[in-house]
Amino acid sequence: MVKLRLKRCGRKQRAVYRIVAIDVRSRREGKDLRKVGFYDPIKNQTYLNVPVILYFLEKGAQPTGTVQNLLKKAEVFKELPSNQMKFN
Repeated sequence: MVKLRLKRCGRKQRAVYRIVAIDVRSRREGKDLRKVGFYDPIKNQTYLNVPVILYFLEKGAQPTGTVQNLLKKAEVFKELPSNQMKFN
């Protein structure tokens, strides 16, 4: 199963995160399938590759709680068909 989750980057006390599609069994810093976005909590900036995110969501990828909140804020779920919005 594939999840959309955050992968920590940056230095100490200056964390930035990549939003990646990754296998559930991989660790946080493990090999990802594809980088689909970027999140900087300090500057509150978000970059999302929406077509790729929609592709993974349509194939059954589950976003983690934080990623789901970021996607809701960016209104990505409005672009999905209503029958595809079944998440944990």
